[in-house]
Amino acid sequence: MLAPRFVCGSLRTNGNCKGCIIISDSLIPVSKEPFGVYRDSIKRPDGITLVPWQSGRAVAWDVTIVTTLADSYLPASSALAASAAEAAARRKEAKYADMPASFSFQPIAVETLGLIIESAVDFLRELGCRISVKTNDERQTAFLFQRLSVTVQRFNAVILPDSFFTCSDLWPSMY
Repeated sequence: MLAPRFVCGSLRTNGNCKGCIIISDSLIPVSKEPFGVYRDSIKRPDGITLVPWQSGRAVAWDVTIVTTLADSYLPASSALAASAAEAAARRKEAKYADMPASFSFQPIAVETLGLIIESAVDFLRELGCRISVKTNDERQTAFLFQRLSVTVQRFNAVILPDSFFTCSDLWPSMY
């Protein structure tokens, strides 16, 4: 089965997942964290396609997983679904605003509670469709979203245990 893999690298203390990179086994050539996209900068997106994606332009993407319940996101995320992911996507778009015109940029922002920004869902659906065409397996889009879901669950397994109280914190020992 040819399904894209999400590889999650080091975790930042602010809750973002640095290095979550889409690696496509779908015969779409990609480069992970490429050098040379920016001539005089150390900025590197998580990946780029090596062939045109749409309108003759390659696509570059940067993935981040934001902690929905972080203190900085809580007021907005309690009022509007996916607001933490949207805020992270806006920061990524601002970071890569000066990307060369030969690339289109796609932020992929996912919240720890599972919400994904709409433009990323559209991009991942298109990626899934392209994989399905190349593999002749229409389930590839579902596999792609399942892989992303598992990645978010693994991320949560790392960050969430430290945020829970232990029983001894809640109830003093009676003995």
